[in-house]
This record gives sequence, structure tokens and C-alpha cells, in this order.
Amino acid sequence: MNKQNKAWIIAVDMGYGHQRTAYPLKDLSANDIIKANHYEGIPNKDRLIWETSREFYEFISNVKRVPLVGNFAFSLFDKFQRILSYYPRRDLSKSNANLKRIFSLIKRGWGENLIKTLSANPLPIVSTFFIPAFMAEALNYPGQIYCVICDADIARSWVSLDPAKSNIKYFAPSTWVQDRLKLYGVKEKNMYLTGYPLPKENIGRNMEIVKEDLAFRLLNLDPKKQYSKMYHPVIEDYVGELPEKSDHPLTIMFSIGGAGAQKEMCCKILKSLSKKIKNNEIKMILSAGIKKTVRDFLLDNVREVGLESELNKNIEIIFSDNIDNYFSTFNRKLRKTDILWTKPSELSFYSGLGIPIIMAPSIGSQEDFNRKWLLHIGAGFAQQNLKYTDQWLFDLLEGGRLAEGAMQGFVEIEKMGTYNIEKIISQE
Repeated sequence: MNKQNKAWIIAVDMGYGHQRTAYPLKDLSANDIIKANHYEGIPNKDRLIWETSREFYEFISNVKRVPLVGNFAFSLFDKFQRILSYYPRRDLSKSNANLKRIFSLIKRGWGENLIKTLSANPLPIVSTFFIPAFMAEALNYPGQIYCVICDADIARSWVSLDPAKSNIKYFAPSTWVQDRLKLYGVKEKNMYLTGYPLPKENIGRNMEIVKEDLAFRLLNLDPKKQYSKMYHPVIEDYVGELPEKSDHPLTIMFSIGGAGAQKEMCCKILKSLSKKIKNNEIKMILSAGIKKTVRDFLLDNVREVGLESELNKNIEIIFSDNIDNYFSTFNRKLRKTDILWTKPSELSFYSGLGIPIIMAPSIGSQEDFNRKWLLHIGAGFAQQNLKYTDQWLFDLLEGGRLAEGAMQGFVEIEKMGTYNIEKIISQE
């Protein structure tokens, strides 16, 4: 993109979701992606507000695993981000206490330093979190303000106090989000159904990369040809002729979120699949993220189940202390991944790459809706008893169900979201 088509890309480093959503838009960025809660020169008072919110979220995400007390504590927190049922259709534009608190802090100067700094060169702002967009509008930012939504449905907190007067423009990843924005009172001219911004390195300019990867993946996901025999014309129409054999072994990536709340599941999964791993029937990629404690925990788990000899062979751990390097490695490894096992976070949209999702338990209302959306389009599968992973997972595999899930995600989900967003920015 040329210099005239650049923008300020803003994220927050609260978990991986908002940063992962911003990462594919790096070509659009006028500089490095800005972290609203952690940029050079941020005032201490602003940093403290953000830090308190992040620490509380990570605490709640982890305490949820504590029987009884954890679920109770999390349910109280989740009320503030709860997504109401869609039906019956009604006006949901009324503000809430959480929004009023956010705007009260902005009125007292939260975010003023960031918006004043960006106003010196008023490029369009593209924020993957709603609060920087609110800051920009409330503090009279002179450029266009866009907000990228990173879930399949959203809480009322994503929309300003007075939606009818707001000029924030939204990039919606799904029709569910688009319809929800209407219920919240957002003007139709301020909505763009773009799709979620998936990484270009996994798509290609004309989807040549994603189709090639899916062709090899389908061979691993349909070992008994149950799906391909019945739906060969569909595969040929959307993907083309499949190669004679796959270019990689059957591979599962288990991805742990930013709060690290899923890491305990790993030991049970590895234990159940240990024989298949040792027999070269399956490869496991464990995505630890950027936390050394999570990486070390996973290494201990691998040793505990007697699979240390499989490290760097049939077991691989992804870790980096740099978030951009982590995302780059993650996206590269996804090209040879057949099944993505994760909580239904923003990674739900990665099923658009033709990768079926095994869904770990949700954390929060938005992930509950992501789960419903994945089940709705047929690209997601609920995890079952981890102790018997070697049984139920391979039943799904041999019955062609995972191949079907891969195709459903590929066909149903918009894959060109990154390019669509770039095009809109370049035209306005």
C-alpha cells in the first residue's frame, strides 16, 4: 500500500485476541501497531487503569477453574460483558453502567495523551478494541475512526453511549455482528461486513495459499475417503483436484489463550494420544504464546507423560518472547496443521482457513456465542472426555466429520477480510 493509504492500527495487549486481530493489518499500519495500554510515553495514570483491567481479567479467567467459587466469581464478572439473546428483536441501544464508567474515565483524561499524539498526523484510526475508538471520538480526533470486531457476536459495550450520534465505523466479521449492531442502534452507513482479518500469509492474494493448504489437509482429515466420496464435486469446485498424498503427517495444534487458562488440559490430551504420537500416527503442536511460565509448564507435561524423546519430532512447542514473532510462527505452523484445538476465541474465524476447530470450554459470554456460531456453520466440534481423546477424536476423523468441518469453515466464512479492510481505508 502507498503512504496515502496508511492508518494508525491500535490494539491492546490484554490476552492475544485484539493483538492477533491487528497483526494481519500490519501492512496498513503507518508505524508499528500501537498498544493503547502499553505505548512509549503513556502517562502512569493511564497505564494504571489499563493494567488493573488486564490483571483482573487474567485473574478471573484463571480462577474460573476453581470449583464452585471460581464459577461464581466469573459469573459476576461476566454480567458486565453479557450478550443478551437475539430474540425477540428489540431496541438494545440503551447504555449500561460499564459504558458509563468508561466514558467517565475518558472525560477525566484517560486516553487524552494517546489521541493528542495521533492527532498531529490524523490518519484513519483502526482499533481492534472499542475503548481506543471511544477515546478518539470523545476527544474529537480529526480523522476517521474504525473499530474491528473480533468475535461472532458482541456485547452492548462495543457501541458508544449514544449510537445514533456516533460516527465510529465498524468492520463486522459476520452477519451475526452486523445484525447485532443494528439492534444496538448503529447507523447502517457505519457498518461494513468485511469478514475477520485473517493473515495474508495463510490466504494469498487470490486464495492460492489457503486452497493449496486445504487440499493437503483434506487427505489427512478423510483417511477412509468417507467425505470425499460423497462430496467430490464440492471439493473440486472449491479447492480443485486433491494431490495423491499429503505433504505432512496428521497434525493437531493445541493453542493456549493469553491468560493461560487451558494449559492443564494438555497433560490429559498428551497422555491419551501418547501411543499414537510414539507410533508416528500424529504430531502435536503446543502453542504456548509469549509466557515462559506456560512454555515451561508444557515442557513439564511432556516429560510427565513420558514423551520427552518426541520433542522436536512429533511434539513441537511454539513460544516467543515477542508477540509479532509468535504470531508469525503460529501462522506458518497453521499451514501444516489439520486440527486446531482451542477455546472459541477470535481463533474461531481461523476455521475459514479450512481448519476444523475442537472447542475447549468457553471463557465469557462472547466465547459462548462464538461456540454457537461455529456449531451453526458446522466448523466446530465440542471436546469430549479428554481421557478418551484417542477414541472420540479418531471416530470423528475416520467418519469424515473433520473433513466436512474443514470444508464448511472454508465455504461459509469470508476469508478476504484483511484485503476488504485495506480497500475501504484506501477509498475513504
